[in-house]
Amino acid sequence: MLKKSSLVLWGVVLFVAWNALLLFFLWTRPPAFDNHSHLTEEVIRLAQDAELELEHQKDLLRQIHRYSALWSKKRKKVEETVLPVVVIACDRSTVRRCLDKLLHYRPSRERFPIIVSQDCGHEETARVIASYGDAVMHIKQPDLSDIPVPTDHRKFQGYYKIARHYRWALSQVFRTFKYQAAIVVEDDLEVAADFFEYFQAAFPLLLADPSLWCVSAWNDNGKEQMVEASRPELLYRTDFFPGLGWLLLSELWDELEPKWPRAFWDDWMRQPEQRRGRSCIRPEVSRTMTFGRKGVSHGQFFDQYLKFIKLNDRFVPFTQLDLSYLKKEEYERSFLPKVYDAPELRVEELQGNQHRELGTVRVQYSSRDSFKAFAKALGVMDDLKSGVPRAGYRGIVSFLYRGRRVYLAPPSDWTGYDPSWS
Repeated sequence: MLKKSSLVLWGVVLFVAWNALLLFFLWTRPPAFDNHSHLTEEVIRLAQDAELELEHQKDLLRQIHRYSALWSKKRKKVEETVLPVVVIACDRSTVRRCLDKLLHYRPSRERFPIIVSQDCGHEETARVIASYGDAVMHIKQPDLSDIPVPTDHRKFQGYYKIARHYRWALSQVFRTFKYQAAIVVEDDLEVAADFFEYFQAAFPLLLADPSLWCVSAWNDNGKEQMVEASRPELLYRTDFFPGLGWLLLSELWDELEPKWPRAFWDDWMRQPEQRRGRSCIRPEVSRTMTFGRKGVSHGQFFDQYLKFIKLNDRFVPFTQLDLSYLKKEEYERSFLPKVYDAPELRVEELQGNQHRELGTVRVQYSSRDSFKAFAKALGVMDDLKSGVPRAGYRGIVSFLYRGRRVYLAPPSDWTGYDPSWS
């Protein structure tokens, strides 16, 4: 917006300068006539030329005013867009912890309405949600029946119900309530103080860049010792769908709803057919943390990773920052040279804390097995979904190891993900 305002200002300056130069030219033009009639003809011609030029300049000024009005209108529309927070709830009465933080940090009730969508019919959880009165909207998924599943998937019944609930809840938000976008959180997430600030600032980026399809509050490798906590303003692009507090547009739901899966919706989102080469924005330091060990995954990853994720504790005024560096072309022009200009080290050298003088370094992998071995050795999550590493962009995973920035990266001639690396 600052660039557009500057453009308008320069347009006005040019308009005034041009006319000043024109008048100066007329006043200082040397005489080129021998008699009175020639003088009259020349003055008339110059006046006609000046009148034509003045009309041209008036038209230019009208265009400047028109585009200025359009830009102002567009900016105001973006700033006023309502971003509802959809809390996906079931049978955790600890949803209170999630809602308390959301309500505490919410800057505007009108801009960020909170919709709690409850499945499962759990009465204690329903009473907790109802206790907030009109501070939140409570909607209930009506179909609580079991879902017919293949025999070998009976133990995954919960995943089928979650996918059904997500589909119903998002359809309510985008079809019934007709919101343009929504932030999705689950009932076991606690949010950071700048959670709303982050999404408010990133929303225009999601609108403007078709190579993005979500904004997430989560860093899969966000353990305290693996992030630069002193720089909470750092944001990245990632090809891995993080979830765990994420923003999507209604246009994406138009695309996904007709083919929404019966189960395992998050891994389905990570498939090439859904991602279609698009990326998400994710932070260096997570703006959500999960406190829900209990769930359908029976604590998978929780004890090893999730409970150690650092929640940001420094408010960043993202809406006052220029986030245009996250647009695809600009990001790659800056990020890729940082990675591939970094000196390459072997994992053993990193583990031995060697070559500290080099600062930021790169560890290169060339196969699925080498990625998994290096990731495990360095404490990075080593699982791949359709060949994409968690928090990775173009195969590159950025993290801190013993206080230094490390890029775990494929060769510079990387050509794309191999879905067989799963």
